[in-house]
Amino acid sequence: MDLKDKLLASFMAFENTGSLDLDSKVHEIRTEAIERFEQNGFPTRKDEEWKYTSLNSLLKSDYSVFPKAETGIEFKEVKKYFLHEIESYKIVFVDGVYSSFLSDTSHEGADICILSSALKQPKYKMVIDHYFGNVASEKDSLTSLNTAFSKEGVFVNVPKNTVLPKPIQVLYFSTGSEKEIMLQPRNLIVAGENSHVQIYERHQNLSDNVVLTNAVTEIFAAKRAIVDAYKIQNDRPSSSLIDNTYVQQKDSSIVSVNTYSFGGNLIRNNLEFHHEGQHITSNLNGITVISDKQHVDNHTLVHHKHENCESHELYKGIFDGKSTGVFNGKVIVNKEAQKTNAFQQNDNILIGDKSSINTKPQLEIFADDVKCSHGCTIGQLDEKALFYMQSRGIPEKEARGLMLFAFCNEAVEKIKIPALKSRIIKLLAEKLDVELDLDL
Repeated sequence: MDLKDKLLASFMAFENTGSLDLDSKVHEIRTEAIERFEQNGFPTRKDEEWKYTSLNSLLKSDYSVFPKAETGIEFKEVKKYFLHEIESYKIVFVDGVYSSFLSDTSHEGADICILSSALKQPKYKMVIDHYFGNVASEKDSLTSLNTAFSKEGVFVNVPKNTVLPKPIQVLYFSTGSEKEIMLQPRNLIVAGENSHVQIYERHQNLSDNVVLTNAVTEIFAAKRAIVDAYKIQNDRPSSSLIDNTYVQQKDSSIVSVNTYSFGGNLIRNNLEFHHEGQHITSNLNGITVISDKQHVDNHTLVHHKHENCESHELYKGIFDGKSTGVFNGKVIVNKEAQKTNAFQQNDNILIGDKSSINTKPQLEIFADDVKCSHGCTIGQLDEKALFYMQSRGIPEKEARGLMLFAFCNEAVEKIKIPALKSRIIKLLAEKLDVELDLDL
């Protein structure tokens, strides 16, 4: 039995557990989603959007779809993965199961909890029924697969005129209790009018067993809402991640999604922004630093549907060893979206002659009064600049590290949480194998 057949069979068992409220709209959406997945199956390189990324090696594993037993972990085992320097809300999952021991949720001022619990409460279920599946793509088969098995994840509902006093940390840990496991978290973030929320997300495998995570996050930003989302991807070589994030914005809202990919076997980031109003700002930033045979694929889409909106996109990549990168950034500007400002930049450095990057910036513009630009660079370190730094007494290793850090720094400066900024700088220093004596 191949993985697709196993998942289809598992869906019937999943529905029969009755673990979710079958009266919810979510039940109907899940049923339609599994039918789409059955029809489309897993994407292949024959699909234009997956031309440079193959899932064949991942689909050979015999994944456990449901954890057989709940595994507990101590805080001291995972402390280093938290931003423990600051106060924050915390939502933690262990092998796909919510850990109340490691979490710090709240319903005071805002609802910061888990999806399964929210579905059991009528007042929350109404919100979920209204938003769940509204922006997630029905064309993407992996999103459909996640929707079909949507059981657990994060539910954040920030009322209007509310500024959360501290960030939300969302951490997913895999313990290795299963030899091969597939996890499918589903997150729903709703930011009301004039609200502000910051979210930090990380997936971490604590063993060398095989983990495939297929995650979907939907973010809804109402009028004048501000959402800052940060994703750290620095996992073990036995872990792969497919991260689908869909954003819908209303008038004058500002949403920023920052993705930092430093480790893992295969990472695919699908990020879509849909504008449903005027004076909207969307910010997409990313840093990729990988080596060996790692693969990172960033696919982005910003759909400008109304006038007077902006999008700013900046992705930096450093590829060493036999690593491969993919960047496909698409910007669509509708005929009605006059006065649009859309900027897209993808810069890459290849270290050695065995790494590679496939980059494809796309602009589809149907309006005539716009400012839209895209740029792409692929190159190696400037040997003249490297020689100059060495002539000033800086050892070659440190000189290379400083030059590579400076290359990434423009994206680092986009981070608005000081503790997270320090963490990213330290991770960059580790990946670049250099000590950075910087004022953090």
